[in-house]
Amino acid sequence: MKFQQLTPMLWTNELEGTIEFYTKLLGFELDEYNVDWGWCNLRKDGAAIMFAKPNDHEPFDKPYATGSFYIYVEEVDDLWQALKDSTTVFYAIDNFEHGMREFAIRDNNGYVLQFGRELKEGETITLEIV
Repeated sequence: MKFQQLTPMLWTNELEGTIEFYTKLLGFELDEYNVDWGWCNLRKDGAAIMFAKPNDHEPFDKPYATGSFYIYVEEVDDLWQALKDSTTVFYAIDNFEHGMREFAIRDNNGYVLQFGRELKEGETITLEIV
């Protein structure tokens, strides 16, 4: 059995604001949007993410995830410059001992989005995780 793709589907009470955040700030395209279902699919290059209004039969106060969503990008420094002053920074860009140059922000719902790339030859680790 071959898995083909993983696309998270996250709940939000702010579907329109989420579409705006991902399209205007992150450059995603709105691939599909169904107002009646309260659902959308957003895509950028090889990344895809779906958002939906919470199910009526499930309790839901606010978005919550026990982890984060990691997006590999080639030009992480350029993206950092574009986002650092217009989003909520979770942690600033740095070189980490696990071999990645990365940073993280929170989206309009509070979900943590990490962006990173592998360290290039000659780049030194500046932050050790303890």
